[in-house]
Amino acid sequence: MNKKLAAALSGGAVLVLALSGCSDDEGNKVDDWAKTFCDQAKPQIQKRADAHQIIISTAADSKPADIQAADSKAFQDIADADRALAKAVESAGAPPVENGEKVQQDAIKELNATAVAYEGLKKQVDALDPTNQQKFADGLQGVADGLTKIEKMDQNALSKLEEGELGQAMAKQPGCQKPTASTPPKTSGSESPKPGSTASGSSDKASTKPAKPTSSAKTEE
Repeated sequence: MNKKLAAALSGGAVLVLALSGCSDDEGNKVDDWAKTFCDQAKPQIQKRADAHQIIISTAADSKPADIQAADSKAFQDIADADRALAKAVESAGAPPVENGEKVQQDAIKELNATAVAYEGLKKQVDALDPTNQQKFADGLQGVADGLTKIEKMDQNALSKLEEGELGQAMAKQPGCQKPTASTPPKTSGSESPKPGSTASGSSDKASTKPAKPTSSAKTEE
């Protein structure tokens, strides 16, 4: 299960704006908007990257209770970061591009919806029984399935902002660059067990998710 969760994370959930092809003739207004947003987004993008790394790096042979605690915290951190990103988009104002107000409102709506979805995953993880390895592994499979659905929401959250000259302007901002997770990856001598397995600690660390990015979203994997 660990593998499924980690795979979902690498699908692109981290909001990292790794864009290329920037031009030098972009208007100052677009660059100013990108700077305003990215400066506020930087700590949140880092927070998401760290949360994804925790999920991915939690050893597959860790105790179920440890996996549960790590995934629960990670999902809540991602939810908090998404809400903060929504506020950053709101405070930056409508971007100076065509249909800027709609682009802004759509991004805010998607980010808040994604935050709610991650909190739902947290509740699922919290409800699992870590004393029964088989049931715990089966439960993590359900979390992984839910994460796969949320991944698309995550990828779409800032997709419009990442298009055209606005996306190019954001790609030049340090705050919107792909972060390096501050949580060092853990190494495990064995490969993650598949969902439903009862390997010690069962399992699959709910590495479910979330993740690279993002983007974010590209991911920090």
